[in-house]
Amino acid sequence: MNMSNSNEMRALATVSDPRWASVAARDPAADGRFVYSVRTTGVYCRPSCGARSARPENVDFHASPAEAERAGFRPCMRCQPDQPARAERQAVQVADLCRFIEGAEQVPTLDQLAERAGLSASHVQRLFKAVTGLTPKAYAAAHRAHRVRESLGRSESVTSAIYDAGYNSNGRFYEDADRTLGMTPTAWRAGGADTEIRFAIGACALGAILVAQSARGVCAIALGDDPDALARDLQDRFPKARLIGGDPAFEALVARVVGFVEAPALGLDLPLDLRGTAFQLRVWRALREIPAGATASYSQIAERIGAPKSVRAVAQACGANALAVAIPCHRVVRSDGGLSGYRWGVERKSALLQREAEHQ
Repeated sequence: MNMSNSNEMRALATVSDPRWASVAARDPAADGRFVYSVRTTGVYCRPSCGARSARPENVDFHASPAEAERAGFRPCMRCQPDQPARAERQAVQVADLCRFIEGAEQVPTLDQLAERAGLSASHVQRLFKAVTGLTPKAYAAAHRAHRVRESLGRSESVTSAIYDAGYNSNGRFYEDADRTLGMTPTAWRAGGADTEIRFAIGACALGAILVAQSARGVCAIALGDDPDALARDLQDRFPKARLIGGDPAFEALVARVVGFVEAPALGLDLPLDLRGTAFQLRVWRALREIPAGATASYSQIAERIGAPKSVRAVAQACGANALAVAIPCHRVVRSDGGLSGYRWGVERKSALLQREAEHQ
């Protein structure tokens, strides 16, 4: 076999390897999965390396930097494949800033965060949002909201809880309370006491369905096999709220929701009571923009909300959704198109997608 034929065969073998597509695209998502070496230079690189593209007949793939070095190659000076990936380094840096925010008595300024990270304020702002999906200010607000909920449960008074959570004035807290808690702080601390939630349980093609409505709008649409379990779950969320069984007017609303679940393409023209963190609300808003009959991957949703590195957080936000179908987390699938977990069961997710596809 002559040299020309040998090179052609090597090039064909390389191009046929699925890893070559990642190298050709300089895909940062492939970093950490493998490295590739170039015989003519004697170096090995990350898939995302910005160096001049190598000819495929000169490329070999290796499972790890150690394997490439055992084969006699040295690390590229440009992409430093023997060092932690840039995304990993950034994640560690942002994690440190998160712990700093969480441990501070007052919300740190952007300049204080920049000084801690050794970066410019604008760089910290971009980096923090890219990794967490939130600005430092929004992250601090979400953390403080979490502390409020915890403090209200253990403090002797609402005032104590306000200062325990890091607020420096009652006024500022009460400005945020409705959005943070969905009710007055006293009612939250009392497990929903003096809060009225109407609910009813019916049946649909997907099994039992619970619909609940607060004064602000529909706050729960839950699916399951056991009606009693659905009712207990609602009661567990607000153990001291006044749960009121549906009257004829409310039964009509439930019928509208059931009709929507049976045929999502019809839409649901009802106010929704959405309670979540700033990041969760952004995810849920993006989910509502996916049309019936279409799907999107978790990574695509992360891209759409401007947080491409927050795929796992997107999945967690989908899992926290309490409004089945109205917030269509069933339309989010894995990157390969496969179905992943669903709060109300993968079989229901499959049935919803199939029904939507059939009505397109």
